[in-house]
Amino acid sequence: MSSESDVEDAKLVVLAKGAAARIGASEGAAVRDVMGRSYSGASVSSGEFHLSAIELAVAQALAAGAKGLELAVVVGAEQVDLELLRSVAGSGVPVLHCLVSGEIHERLST
Repeated sequence: MSSESDVEDAKLVVLAKGAAARIGASEGAAVRDVMGRSYSGASVSSGEFHLSAIELAVAQALAAGAKGLELAVVVGAEQVDLELLRSVAGSGVPVLHCLVSGEIHERLST
C-alpha cells in the first residue's frame, strides 16, 4: 500500500514528465514548496539562451512567493543541479532524479 507522501511524490513525477512532453523537451522538473503548491517546467533553449527544467521550476516557485521547497523531481536530465536547489531550499531536501520514463534513477538530497 502506498503512503500519501508516495502518491504526492508520484504526482510531481507526472507533472515533470508532462512539462517536458508538452514542448518535446529532453528534460522536465517539478518542485513542491513548503505550502504544498507544485510548479513544473521543461528545459528551454533559443540560440545561446538556455534554462534547465529545474531552473525554470524553481524560478516559477520563487516568483509565486515560495519560502522553501520540500521536494524536487528532475526527469530526463543527465545531472541534477543540487547547488541550485540547496541555495533555495537549504540542505536535507529530497530530490528524485528520474529517467525519461519516470522511473526513479536515484534518490538524492540537497
